[in-house]
Amino acid sequence: MNKKGRYGHLIGGILTVSDFVVLNVLFLLIGWCEIGESINEFFTRQVWFILNVCFVIAHLIVPDLHSKRVVYADKVVMNTLRLVAVHALAFVAIMWFLDGAMGYKLLAGFYCSFALVLMVWWLVSRKILKAYRTRGFNFKRVVIVGCNAVGRRLFEEFESDQGYGYKVLGMFDSRENAKDCACYKGELGDVESFLKEYNIDEMYCALDGEFVVTRMIHLAESNAVDFYYLPQIGRTVMRQFSLDSVGRVPVMSVRSNPLSSAVNRFVKRVFDIIFSTIVLLFSPIVLIPVSIAIKLSSPGPIFFKQLRTGFRGKEFYCYKFRTMKVNKDADTKQATKKDPRKTKVGEFLRKTSIDELPQFFNVWRGDMSVVGPRPHMLKHTKDYSALIDKYMLRHTIKPGITGWAQVNGFRGQTDHLWQMEKRVEYDVWYAENWNFFLDLKIIFLTVWNVFRGEKNAY
Repeated sequence: MNKKGRYGHLIGGILTVSDFVVLNVLFLLIGWCEIGESINEFFTRQVWFILNVCFVIAHLIVPDLHSKRVVYADKVVMNTLRLVAVHALAFVAIMWFLDGAMGYKLLAGFYCSFALVLMVWWLVSRKILKAYRTRGFNFKRVVIVGCNAVGRRLFEEFESDQGYGYKVLGMFDSRENAKDCACYKGELGDVESFLKEYNIDEMYCALDGEFVVTRMIHLAESNAVDFYYLPQIGRTVMRQFSLDSVGRVPVMSVRSNPLSSAVNRFVKRVFDIIFSTIVLLFSPIVLIPVSIAIKLSSPGPIFFKQLRTGFRGKEFYCYKFRTMKVNKDADTKQATKKDPRKTKVGEFLRKTSIDELPQFFNVWRGDMSVVGPRPHMLKHTKDYSALIDKYMLRHTIKPGITGWAQVNGFRGQTDHLWQMEKRVEYDVWYAENWNFFLDLKIIFLTVWNVFRGEKNAY
């Protein structure tokens, strides 16, 4: 039996030890750079001990840092900052309680360096680990019980990226139509022998029914296999959901919204104000030559304003540099690749996304955010809300100048319904998974795409 997938449980421990090494080596280097030969006076056993006690405290308060196999870069950054913040608070509090003299300059330098180094190390180590798993090492052996829509979706998710480190060895179901399922290995009665023969690590049950679920839990526990149940709500809900309770009654929330938190909304709004203010202060550098070029290109105003759908369906005027000749179809017809209405100047402005610059005024006013779902014209909102399920969920947050759908290639003309469906899918995902570092990532990718050039920018 191939043993390449075993000992995966050691990875989390190895990464935790690496965090410990980074912490101590960096503290030693920072101390040496600051006070040179007096390092022994500064780096006493007491300080060293407190430093590592706080390391343990931080890992207890911020758990599961290295347990998840599917981790996004923005989540890594968030976890890094959380860990460093908890460590800093604990260390400063203990040192203050013990009357330990620690220079603020030294502490600030250390923790800034610690956050940066740890962040880079976590990102690099996960890239290395993903490449390692892609080559067939450190995988978990998995079986899926249930060849229904939920089970098939899980199988596709596992198979979509070998870097996750999951290997589905079998799918089981007693129904007749289950035999056409990928990786089908037998009926429910065959599960137990398969678990023993192939040393399975995890079982995922996608079937409902108390008897079946109870039986699978018993089989998993009897064979030291981790058991996971897939709620049948997964057939209709294509997103993460969270569990809560009302008293002793468990309830399930089918849609998360991080921006329902006042703190998160405050952080996003402050960033929007600062970012848009800086852009608007420097905008005359672009505004003046672009305005002259637009006026010379064709008769009409410099700016184009259009009613679009905003937060919670509220209409607002969205501003852009005018890129077309004045025409009667502006509010109903989407721009196409070889649209005869576009001017030569407008073609350039659209290609470089400079035409969106006036929307920072919308951001400053509060109609829009720097990052969010792109606002659609009113006709599109009316048409697509009747055709696409969950379309209106994209309006549960403010629209943005750029968004998650745009940096993933879904911008510009939508000739087919599936293109708008994918755009909505990305917009809803963003609304349900927002965090500040995801916004920074989207802004970086937007700038990168401008310089690289986008085929859908027209």
